[in-house]
Amino acid sequence: MMHTMLRSAATVVALVVTIAPAHALLPIQAWTLDNGARVLFVENRALPMIDVSIDFPAGYGRDTRERSGLASMTLSLMRLGAGGLGETEVSGALADVGAQLGSRFDADRAGYSVRTLSSAAEREPAIDILARVVQQPLFSADVLGRETRRLVAGLQDAATKPESIADRALSLAVFGDHPYGLRGSGEVDTITTLTAEDLAAFHRRWYRSDYSVIAIIGDLSRDAADSIARRLTAGLPRGADAPPPLAAVKPLDAPVVQRIAHPASQSHILLGAPGMKRDDPDYFPLFVGNYVLGGGGFVSRIVEEVRQKRGLAYSSYSYFVPMSERGQFQVGLQTRREQADEALEVTRATLKHFVAEGPTDDELVAAKQNLVGGFPLRIDSNRKIHDYLATIGFYRLPIDYLDQFVDRIESVTVAQIKDAFQRRVDPDRMVTVVVAGGAREQ
Repeated sequence: MMHTMLRSAATVVALVVTIAPAHALLPIQAWTLDNGARVLFVENRALPMIDVSIDFPAGYGRDTRERSGLASMTLSLMRLGAGGLGETEVSGALADVGAQLGSRFDADRAGYSVRTLSSAAEREPAIDILARVVQQPLFSADVLGRETRRLVAGLQDAATKPESIADRALSLAVFGDHPYGLRGSGEVDTITTLTAEDLAAFHRRWYRSDYSVIAIIGDLSRDAADSIARRLTAGLPRGADAPPPLAAVKPLDAPVVQRIAHPASQSHILLGAPGMKRDDPDYFPLFVGNYVLGGGGFVSRIVEEVRQKRGLAYSSYSYFVPMSERGQFQVGLQTRREQADEALEVTRATLKHFVAEGPTDDELVAAKQNLVGGFPLRIDSNRKIHDYLATIGFYRLPIDYLDQFVDRIESVTVAQIKDAFQRRVDPDRMVTVVVAGGAREQ
C-alpha cells in the first residue's frame, strides 16, 4: 500500500506542477522556533503522506585530518540504536508503519529524514523514531567496532579501483589542507582510532537545536508541522554562538599533473579546480555555461569533441559542486589507455576554447530551452521539492529561489558566461589526474 501511494504521489505532483503558474510554484512557509531551529514547510494535501528532514552543519568539513571519518561515523551510528531502542527495534518500528528512514551526508551537511503516511497511526511512531535518532543516539562501542571493520574492508576495496583512486587524488590536490579534501568516510588509520565517546562528543558539539534546519512537505497543517519541528529539537542543546564558518578554499598556485599506474585497460582522467559557493553571484552564468560545456550530455561541447567527433571516450562530462565554500569544478572522462594522451589533449583544448570564447548564441538558446523545459522535472515529486526545501533552508537561499529559477536561467547572456568562466576557471592552472594512462608526461 505504501509503495502504491508513493508512486501515485509522484504522478499527482507532476500534474500539479505542469499546470501551475510559472511564478506561483511553491507557497513555502518559513519560521524560526524559540530554540533557534529554522523550519521550511510546504502544505500539500494531494496525498496522505509527509516528508520530514532535519539537517545540521555536521558534514566532513568539520573533521580534522587526524579524525577523518568522525562526522560520517557519528551519523551512521545514530540510527543503529537510539532512545533506549536497539538497531533492530529502530528498524522494526519503522517497518511496522511502512515508514522510510533516510540520511544525507556531504562536506557541509549531515542529517536524517523520514517519509511516512500522514495519518496519526503511522506518522506519530515515525516521528518518534526520527526524534530518538536525532536526540538520543546510543553510540554502542560494540556497534562501532562492527561498523569500523565493515568500513575498513570497503576502504581497502576502494583502494584497488581506478575511479576511487582518481577521485581521491583529485580532491587532495584541489583542496590541499582544507577539510573539503578529506575523504568523507575517513581513512583506515583514522577510523580505527575512533571511540564511542568521540562520536558522542561530536554529536554534542554539532547536533544543536540552533544549528538545525527542518524541511517538511505533505498532508498536514502549519500547526502540525510546527509541532513536529519542536518534537525533533526539544532534547537538543542550544548554544549562544553561530556555527563557525569553514575556512576559505585557496586557489591553486600552479598546475598539478599526477599519473598513477594501474593495470586497468581503461584510463580514468579527471581535471579539477576550486569552483563556486552555493550562494555565489556567478551561480547561474556558471550553471548555464557548464550545461553547454559538459553538463548537457550529448549536446555538450566536451561530449561532441571528445566522444562524438573522435570516439575517444566512453563517457565525458563537467560539473560544479557548489558548497558553503568553493566546491569542486571537475571535468572527467574514461577512455582506452592507449588513447589517454590524445583524449586529454582534446579535452584541455575544448575547455580552453570555451573559457576564452564562451558559448555561441545558438548553444545558449538551446541550453536555456533544455533547462527551462526540464525545470518541471526538478520539482515533479514531493521528494524533489523536499530536497530543495532542505537546500534553501540550509544555505539560506531566498525563499522564492524556485519561483525565480526560470527567470534567472533565461536572463543569462553569453557575455556573463564568458566573464564568469574567465574569472573562475583557469585551464592553465588546474589539477590533472590520469589513472592507468599513457607514459608521456604533460
